[in-house]
This record gives sequence, structure tokens and C-alpha cells, in this order.
Amino acid sequence: MMSEKTLLTPTLPQYFFSKNDPEDPRLGEYAKPAQLESNDLSKNSFAVIGYPDDEGIRLGGGRTGASEAPKMIRQFLYKMTPSLKSVKTVPIFDFGDLHHHGDLAKRHQDALDIAIKLHARELRVISFGGGHDYGYSDVAGFLKKYAQNGKKPLVINFDAHLDVRPTTNGFSSGTPFFRLLTEFGSSFQFVEIGLQPQCNSRKHLEWAQNHGAELFDLATIEQDGLLSLLQNDTFKNLTLETPVFVSFDIDALSATDAGGCSQAWVTGLKTVDCLNFLAALYKRSNVRGLGIYEVSPPLDRDNQTSKTAALLAHHFLFETK
Repeated sequence: MMSEKTLLTPTLPQYFFSKNDPEDPRLGEYAKPAQLESNDLSKNSFAVIGYPDDEGIRLGGGRTGASEAPKMIRQFLYKMTPSLKSVKTVPIFDFGDLHHHGDLAKRHQDALDIAIKLHARELRVISFGGGHDYGYSDVAGFLKKYAQNGKKPLVINFDAHLDVRPTTNGFSSGTPFFRLLTEFGSSFQFVEIGLQPQCNSRKHLEWAQNHGAELFDLATIEQDGLLSLLQNDTFKNLTLETPVFVSFDIDALSATDAGGCSQAWVTGLKTVDCLNFLAALYKRSNVRGLGIYEVSPPLDRDNQTSKTAALLAHHFLFETK
């Protein structure tokens, strides 16, 4: 059995950016390399982990390149300043990247084992894919902690795709929510936001609906506005005790905002609308994790998509309570 140290490759020191100027601090000075056995992992600190692996995208027929995302997103995140909108200190523990070994199923299991440990320490987890197949590991680790004692956590997936393909032909970036809905059933609430009609089959749509998923397509959001979803019963009934995990496939955004991904479309959500929605979500619930997937630096233009992913992570760091 591989040890934790073997499973994780530490983030290189040069990514922890600093201006060496006390009047101009950067998040690279807040982030510290960490291991799970560390004693200073205080509750509600932020954990960062990366999955430099896009085999699931390739197996799903998509364009590869997302294996390079974790280092690029970190590069831009750790160069950012703390938010001017907040005075809170954000302790960030960077656990590095999952080591690429074994077959895809083994890597998913290793990622799940790590996610379970991170949530057991009651950390807020930020993960950078890699393929969206790692959404299975991230969400399963979250549910194993929070879907118990009668609690019914909420999982939100921002995505153009349902990602409920059956696993008949193995795991891929299109299978994470099939696996989660099959394995965990009705023990959690599941919402998908931003679905596009050219990206999904009717059979998959019906399967998701029959398994309790609430689905909001792009047309509905464009008509009513993303913030209007907060009037839906699922969101109206949230409290600060409701555990939430946000899975954000970057292809939910339009190509104008995030063209560097496996499958970008000119249609899609707008980053500013998502940030406003998420800010409201963070204020009315207990968001324990944010997974950002499918960013592909080789397909990007001027690092725009990596910067967008870093902005989503920065927003999570400072907007959560």
C-alpha cells in the first residue's frame, strides 16, 4: 500500500509567490505546504489539492490538456492579493497533487481516500482538476462525512453536461454523477445548473430526473437570471447548517469567459453571474468544498481560463463565512 507521501507530489516552492513586500501581500504567503498528519490543520482552514490527470477526458472522447491545470491555476491564485472586500485571515494548506500511478479506478480511489481525510478534519476543500471524473472522488469524500445522522447535503454541479453516462465502458469524465447517484441514492440533494441541449442525450436527461436530480438548463437561466434559482425550494430551504459541495466544470461558462477547456461553446453561463450566485450561496449555507475541473491550459487563450478558475477559488476563500 502506498503511503500518503507517495500518493501526493508536493507543490513546488516557486508557486508560493511573494512580492517580499509587507504592504503588498500575496496569497502565496498565506498558503503553506501541508501533510494530512499535520497538527495545525484547524477546522475551517482551506485545503488545496490538485489532480493533474486528464485520462478520463480522453476516455470520454474529449480533448486532453487538463493535466496541466493544477499548476497553472495555482500560479495565478497565489499571485493574487487578499480580497479588499474582506479583512479575515485565510489559512491555506496546500497538499500538492495526486501522484499519477496505477489505473484510473485506482487513482479515483486514492483521491477519494484523501478527500475523506480532508473532510474528516473539517477543512474546506478546493480541488483543481484534471478531468471531471475526479468529481466522483471529491463529492463521495464529502458525502461520506456529511450525509449521515439524517442530514441531507446539497451537491451543485455547474456544467453544460449531465455527466451521468453509465459505467458500462469504464470510468470517464462523463460518469461521475452516474456513480454518485447510483452509490449514494437519495442521501443527498443534487442540482445541475447550465445544461445545454446540444451536450446531452434525452435518455441521460430522463435517467437523471428519475434519480432525483433537479436540472436547470441554460435557456431557463438566460430567461430568468441565475439569481432567480435562489427562489427554488431547494435553495430557499438552505440554512447555515446545510453542508454543500460545489462542482464546477469550467465548460459551464461561455467560450468568451473560458475557452480553454475540452469542449467550449459560445453559449454558456457568465462568470460574473456565477460569482454573484455563489456569493449568495456562501452566505446562506455551509459550503465545504469547491471542485474546479476541465481547465486545459494548452487550449487556452492568454491563460484566460486558468485565471477564471483562480478567480473562482479566490472568491470561495474570501466570500465563505
